[in-house]
Amino acid sequence: MSRLWEKGLPLDERVLRYTAGEDHVLDARLVDYDVQGSIAHAEMLNQQGLLSDDDCKAICTGLVELGQQHAAGDWQIELADEDVHTALETRLTKNIGDAGGRLHLGRSRNDQVLTALRLYLLDAVKAVKNSVHGLHESLAELEQRQGELTLPGYTHMQQAMPSTVAWWAGGFAEGFADALDGLDSSCRRMAKNPLGSAAGYGTPGLNLDRDATTRKLGFEVTQTPVTAVQLSRGKAEAGLLFELTLLMQDLGRLASDLLLFYTQEFGYIALADDVTTGSSIMPQKRNPDVLELVRGATATVQASLQECLLIVAKLPSGFQRDAQRIKAPLFRGIDLTIESVDIMAYLISRMEFQPENIRLDDGLYAAERAYALVASEGIPFRDAYRRVAAQYGGKQQPD
Repeated sequence: MSRLWEKGLPLDERVLRYTAGEDHVLDARLVDYDVQGSIAHAEMLNQQGLLSDDDCKAICTGLVELGQQHAAGDWQIELADEDVHTALETRLTKNIGDAGGRLHLGRSRNDQVLTALRLYLLDAVKAVKNSVHGLHESLAELEQRQGELTLPGYTHMQQAMPSTVAWWAGGFAEGFADALDGLDSSCRRMAKNPLGSAAGYGTPGLNLDRDATTRKLGFEVTQTPVTAVQLSRGKAEAGLLFELTLLMQDLGRLASDLLLFYTQEFGYIALADDVTTGSSIMPQKRNPDVLELVRGATATVQASLQECLLIVAKLPSGFQRDAQRIKAPLFRGIDLTIESVDIMAYLISRMEFQPENIRLDDGLYAAERAYALVASEGIPFRDAYRRVAAQYGGKQQPD
């Protein structure tokens, strides 16, 4: 099989395996996006008089068919293909003849992969947001069911002031609403069209219309100058992973609360049987494995961000093959976030607080009593604070 960069020289099988890495597996999710980018490129070449009408039609029809066949499982990217770009172009040329070989005019795998990745990322953001909306809905339904139930609010892991299920759930809900805003902001770098920048220095001698592919593909702007494209590798990816890290940190803190609430010592919540697992040795136990794994997933997503940042750190300008290794942590972070948010939304939809087990310490209302003294007697708050503190043994606790 001839790869796009093939010059007729031999390639050691070990080198192929090492340089292709996981791309032949990872790129399966990019097939539709590479098809979109390739069709837009072909139509632009046709408009610029660089591709005949017949060839353009054959290429576009052939690409659509290949995309449909891949979705149906009729073919898959193989190690010999190396990546999605070779897989599509090789099969296209086999199916339609010489016209398939004319598609690569004016582009490189360097701008191809970025185009497909950014189109994919824009859809991935939509998928994450859809999951977050589902989690937000589960929290809202919990507030409707049990929002008025009083909970102790904690500081330093000690009961501190009165709260409610609505306040507890609402705090997390605001965090997830903030995550939606962050996801929207992460799209700024994804919405720049890299197509036509080729290997990073444009296509001297060809009259390409990069703005035409920007419009066809729905990007907001054409990324210029062409030398900026390779310098931007990893920025959109890291920007998204950063927002996913913040989202997962809130999700992990939510999981930590629920793990504490589920202990026998607390007994604040009941989890549905279908979201807990059994013990292999202790017949009486039901384990909140889902919550523990969600909590652990926060580390995986943060590590994905760090891996992405470290791969591109201090690289010189221009294309560097190191950037290929961004795909694995990027896809891992996206997939794990969606799975974690979805499973948490389901768990909360099946969860109930147990009011009979919620014990409120009388000290929860100490601050409220101090405020009442200020209002009724007009004394300074610190005086009221000391008087109330004396009622609880006179021992002042840190705030």
